[in-house]
Amino acid sequence: VVESVAKIATKPFDIHLMVQNNTFFVDLFAPLKPEYITFHIEEEKHPHRLIQKIKSLGIKAGVVLNQNTNPVILEYLLQDLDMVLLMSVNPGFGGQKFIPSVIKKAKQLKEMINRLNSNCLIEVDGGVNDKNILELKNAGVDVVVAGSYVYGASNYADAIKSLQI
Repeated sequence: VVESVAKIATKPFDIHLMVQNNTFFVDLFAPLKPEYITFHIEEEKHPHRLIQKIKSLGIKAGVVLNQNTNPVILEYLLQDLDMVLLMSVNPGFGGQKFIPSVIKKAKQLKEMINRLNSNCLIEVDGGVNDKNILELKNAGVDVVVAGSYVYGASNYADAIKSLQI
């Protein structure tokens, strides 16, 4: 399986862990050689230790913030992170409506990143579509996940094109 994933992957492989016992799953998925592994900070007792473990495996490390988690919690970690994923829906299932307060959170996070001279990317997952993509970009978001928008469209290529700004 590891060789198969490595041979067919043409885009960055990003593993988003939505689990407890993150260390177990980092060890499980590391052989797939993803570019990123992100984990929910709300589920991790020792996030700095896990970030260092991920990086020691040659993988970029990221954390995920649920919609109600303040990005200030990351200030001491931003220098070590490659990405912060902001959930713009409540985690658990696709097709949910975008929670607009994430725009403010993205702006706050971008200010922290700039102030600390971090190279950390901001990713948003949930409810992303052609109606909010420009606002997300203007808030400092670098990467989006738009699963339901793309896969629910009658033409995937047109849906993807509408997000390229």
